[in-house]
Amino acid sequence: MAAALERSFIEICGFERETQYRYREVTVNLGLNPLPGGKFPDSAGAFYYEESGKLLSVTSNRFIHWSTCGDTVQLVEMSLDMNLLNNAIKLKFSHCSVLPGGVAVQETLNNVIILVCTNQSVHRLVLPHPTRMYRSELVTELHMQSIFTDVGKLSLQEEPHSAPIPNAVNYTSSPNSATCWISHTGEAHYALASPTGGITVVTLPPHDVQGSLSVVDLKRSSMMRRISGWMPSAIRGEQPSDLVLSLAVRELEDDCFIYALCQDHKLRMWSFRDQLCLLEADMLEYVPARRGVKRLSGQGHRIRQVFCPSTGLCLCVYLAFPQSGQFTVVQLVATDNQRYSLDHISTVFSTQETLVDFTFTPTEVWGLWVDDTNSTIVKYINFEHNSAGQWNQVFTQPPPEDEVHIGIDQEPRETYLDVLFSPLCFTAAAIVKALQIFRRGSERITDLSWESLKKEVTVAVETELQSSVTELEFSQEEYRQLQVEFWSRFYACVLQYQEALSMPLALSVDPHTGMSCLLKKGFVSFLLPCFAVDHLYLSYDKYMSIEEETPIAEDPDVARDVLTIAQCLRLVSDIVSGEMSYEMEKALDQLKSPERAAELLLDNMLSNDSDNVIEDIQNKLQDVRSPVSAMNVLLREMDLETDTETPENPLSSAQSLQTRLSLSQLYGSSTAVAMVSQALTTVAMTRAQFCRDLLILQKLYLRFGDNVSVSWGGAWLLQLQQDLIPRSSHLLSSYHLLKNISQTLASTVPVDTIDANLQHLTVLELSDSPALSSNRTVLSPQTVVELFYQTMGRKNIISQIYSQRNSEAELLQWSHMVSSVVHLLGQTLWPSNPGFQFPECLMANCQYTQLQEYVRLVGPWCQVNIGSCRFMLGQCYLATGEGQKALQCFQEAANEVEKEEFLMKLTGTEDEEAAPTARLQYYNKVLRLLEDMCLPELVIQLATLAITEAANDTTSQAALWTRIFKHHLDLGHNSEAYEALTQNPDASMQLDCLRQLVVVLCERSQLQDLVQFSYVNLHDEVVNIIESRARSLDLLSHNYYELLYAFHIQRHNYRKAGTVMFELGMRLGREVRSRAGLQRQVNCYLSALNCLHLIRPEYAWIVQPAVGATYERPGASPKRNSDGEFTPEPVRRQVDILELRDLEREYILSRSRLTLAQHHPPSAAIAGSAAAVEMVALLVQTGLFDTAICVCQTFNLPLTPVFEGLAFKCIKLQFGGEDVQNEAWSWLAANQLSTVVNTKESSATDEAWRLLASYLDRFSGNGQHHKHVITKLLSHGVPLPDWIIATYKSVDAASLLRLYLNFDLLESAAELVLEYVDAVLGKGHQYFGIEKPLSATGHLVWLPYTAIDQLLQALSSTQANTNIYTKLRDKLDDYQKLVEQATKRRLLTRTNAFPNFGSS
Repeated sequence: MAAALERSFIEICGFERETQYRYREVTVNLGLNPLPGGKFPDSAGAFYYEESGKLLSVTSNRFIHWSTCGDTVQLVEMSLDMNLLNNAIKLKFSHCSVLPGGVAVQETLNNVIILVCTNQSVHRLVLPHPTRMYRSELVTELHMQSIFTDVGKLSLQEEPHSAPIPNAVNYTSSPNSATCWISHTGEAHYALASPTGGITVVTLPPHDVQGSLSVVDLKRSSMMRRISGWMPSAIRGEQPSDLVLSLAVRELEDDCFIYALCQDHKLRMWSFRDQLCLLEADMLEYVPARRGVKRLSGQGHRIRQVFCPSTGLCLCVYLAFPQSGQFTVVQLVATDNQRYSLDHISTVFSTQETLVDFTFTPTEVWGLWVDDTNSTIVKYINFEHNSAGQWNQVFTQPPPEDEVHIGIDQEPRETYLDVLFSPLCFTAAAIVKALQIFRRGSERITDLSWESLKKEVTVAVETELQSSVTELEFSQEEYRQLQVEFWSRFYACVLQYQEALSMPLALSVDPHTGMSCLLKKGFVSFLLPCFAVDHLYLSYDKYMSIEEETPIAEDPDVARDVLTIAQCLRLVSDIVSGEMSYEMEKALDQLKSPERAAELLLDNMLSNDSDNVIEDIQNKLQDVRSPVSAMNVLLREMDLETDTETPENPLSSAQSLQTRLSLSQLYGSSTAVAMVSQALTTVAMTRAQFCRDLLILQKLYLRFGDNVSVSWGGAWLLQLQQDLIPRSSHLLSSYHLLKNISQTLASTVPVDTIDANLQHLTVLELSDSPALSSNRTVLSPQTVVELFYQTMGRKNIISQIYSQRNSEAELLQWSHMVSSVVHLLGQTLWPSNPGFQFPECLMANCQYTQLQEYVRLVGPWCQVNIGSCRFMLGQCYLATGEGQKALQCFQEAANEVEKEEFLMKLTGTEDEEAAPTARLQYYNKVLRLLEDMCLPELVIQLATLAITEAANDTTSQAALWTRIFKHHLDLGHNSEAYEALTQNPDASMQLDCLRQLVVVLCERSQLQDLVQFSYVNLHDEVVNIIESRARSLDLLSHNYYELLYAFHIQRHNYRKAGTVMFELGMRLGREVRSRAGLQRQVNCYLSALNCLHLIRPEYAWIVQPAVGATYERPGASPKRNSDGEFTPEPVRRQVDILELRDLEREYILSRSRLTLAQHHPPSAAIAGSAAAVEMVALLVQTGLFDTAICVCQTFNLPLTPVFEGLAFKCIKLQFGGEDVQNEAWSWLAANQLSTVVNTKESSATDEAWRLLASYLDRFSGNGQHHKHVITKLLSHGVPLPDWIIATYKSVDAASLLRLYLNFDLLESAAELVLEYVDAVLGKGHQYFGIEKPLSATGHLVWLPYTAIDQLLQALSSTQANTNIYTKLRDKLDDYQKLVEQATKRRLLTRTNAFPNFGSS
């Protein structure tokens, strides 16, 4: 329901809280000397663009206002829709005084022209029109350049901008008034009221045409014109009665008519074209009681004119008399032969206050007065339809209180600062001026922020206080008194300057929109339509006594009752002292019962009612016929609760782009924001007092009971107690809340805080809220209501108004538009309405303290959006680091998820089907928020609570358990994380959690916890996870194999533990080609052996781990070869079983690799994957012969490479130098030499030969090792050592002979044969391993005849060996003889033993 409006208006001070208006000063000096008597009162005025009432125009709601003071004109261009940059200029005219009415602004198609007339000069500023300043028709910026932007580029001291008045030097005094206008030909005319009577018109040619200034004198006695030759005008006759007091001008057709209201009470109309006085009318004819008036001079007479197409030109003449004044409205009527007359339309009488200014519209007269107490009075009247002559009220803003009430529990400094810097009381300019006086400093205070100014004030007052203290010690009460004294002194100073800045200068009404403004010395205030219920409370008694109806009640009887109750409320208000008002405020702030507070106030009133006001109220209440109906009407009118929903799309795409842009800017400037916010503040303050007094009156009704009126009956008291009083209490709390938030300043927020908050809102999926499009347009701090209106509320409000419009023109009609905006803003902020945009806005803009206070104030009594408020409070607690409080709030808000619009939007469950999961969705959003803010403890607590909501939802339960697991794990709560893992009903999520648990605990090296968990039903999964990671990750940086080994050992699964260690050893050999890797490989194989030794022998085996698939090149496809052909399916490999002896062999091999790497580090790179045969070669090469022999014996390999290698090293040592000898000691030390004590100093060569001898001795066998050694030595031409010859002779002399022959050692071979023959014959047979030499009874003996034959053949072929050959031949012959004898004896012996043997 739209709020009912009265005919009255209320003043709203729209000043912005800036420390200083940024005027750009321009000085114009024409070299003139000052004239005597050039002091004029300050004046002001305003100009409204022709298209200020058109929505799609760039000049909509745009105007220029000015004020004059001595030689200065201050001009400011303002707009309600957008912020104008560089919009204030200050023009100073040296040695001149600006005349009253001497400033005018007119617009042409391309320009805005400002005319200024001083007592000695005329000036013209030609500025570009706003429509010509922007290239595009679509203006999208919220900030625009003013027409004053380039005013500094104008040469204002030169033609055609300025010119002195030629005959001004002949004036004995200055003109007392003037008016200016631009003719249709572009000439600038300045009409001055001559001090000697008549009118002087100064004309400047068009600004784009060359020409000279002209002057015309208009006098009643004679008409004389003089073109400017910079000479005095014609001699004028002195006619004081002809002195012009006020001027007005109107251009009709081709002529300009100048209307002069003169001192003799006559109105004269001059034709500027014909320079004739066309009309002279005595205005006293319209004065009822004219006797004695004619002799008075009308010093205060004024005239205004207005042109209306329907009525033509109308004039309003104000006649000022000592005891009264009257407005006379007349219409100019043209007759034949250029004769004119005046038709009387209306006469309106006014009171005796001093008229400051008045404005005239086609239907109304607006007046501005100042009374004897210097209070501002504004009234208006419709002169056409008000036969009773009753003026309509305009409730002006009362000046701030002379004294500040300070409660016992209030701190004086904070109280005074709150009042001084309240958005409604003082302008920053007044505070700055008072501060300069208080500091007694000459420095100017400029460009201070609001907070900085508050600090400066605090420092100044406290400094003054401290400097006045002479005693070192005084009580707290004395210090409090000092604070009050000095702060009250500063407050009085500010109050004085605020009063000066609030001095009214003019009244102005926009003819296109109806916007009315009160122009004051320091700022502009707006006159807004007054709501009917506010009108009742604010009206003066003399107005209330004559009113018989009110728009809020249709029934005349109810209307009379409403008016009577309103009069009673005024009486209650008069006896509510400041202390009582403070007690009620304190009770509301402390969330105490308003009803109880009202009872206490009533008790106070009754006990202190010395003027019998309560009795007067009781008498008036006797006249109320139906108090229930009357109070219901009042309560219903004040209740802003509504069911209207905020439109989804504020600016529909169905509208044109230009319309959408214009609507998006409508009432969007900082001026409009401040005005709307202060209007709401005023309404809230008024209605809060209204509800307070109504509540007291209702309590008074209960006190009176049936004594008030028997006709009402007792039932109404019950209704009063159960219905009306609770409603009044609720309204009082609501309006107190509105008053509080509309005066609460918004905090300045750092950019990083805004970014963090945006991230949190993104998590909640609220980042697309309109509240985030905040664009701070005021330089001073905003109230939170201004912030809300600017960022979020305005678009919704304008959309609602636009959707309910009757026409486009209605959107810019002041009375309708501004009242609708204020009313809808109040509804939007009303706590009992379902909308929750205001707290959303506070949260989006990081106003946490203000939001907490808002939730605190609505908590006890508001039953709407309870859950949403708790949710917002939780976010505030998160922002301030109070996590547990936040969690409690989130839990409380969960109960309202399915009921409240904001929480439903938050959870995305607007449709009914999704409602059952709304609470679960809510918990998920909050959990995401807590996770984003890094609060794992709170996530765990809330997720545990949310699991109970997901009793039948396995998927949600799994997600919640996963969250709990994750954050327990992050916090290091390993046991709790494992417990959450086991509770997860989803197998895949459980497996993911298990994998994460393994990885994280491994990275933290918390392996003990990982191994000790029971893993019920998860044993195989754990093993698979660890195995998978062990096989896929780098061996050097991760220890998953050791973990898996410990895991199996913990569970006594030794075979698997051994398998793990064996696999690790295999991989180490392939992948880690370093000494450390080989050391780990040895340890792994050793661990595997230990594991198998712990198992019963029949089970001591493992399956050899698969090496895995390998490809020809890295990154090759496992399905296709390099030609793109499909590769054949891999052949399944046979499973290899490794027993204990196999592991021992691998261990020996790995240990040999490590030994090799320890003695020769470069070999580590190739030893890791070397087989046994390759290892023997590497070991022999390095000189590790003991290790090589061990490997050969383990793998059943021949020892030939060992002996050949050692023989070769002996050869190298035999013929090497000292370096070779020194290097040999390192590998000699690595082999175990015999411990035979040798007192003789031996060399490395000796030790090497001794090592070789020991090996040959240990592994003599059938002499094959000797053969290989001798072969190696002889192949290198090394003479054989005696010991090896002797040794080999005893083993296999025949082989030694063949070796001699192979290497052509004939002499050695011959000597060997000779010795061998002797040995066979019994001489030295023990040296050749012959047990019994040749004899008839001994064993059979033999000689290597083939080799001997080869030797003989070789000796016989050379002459050099003849002697040896002969000697050998003889030796063999002797041997043959002896063999023959021995043979015969043996045969004889056998024949004798077996006599029948030969015959058989």
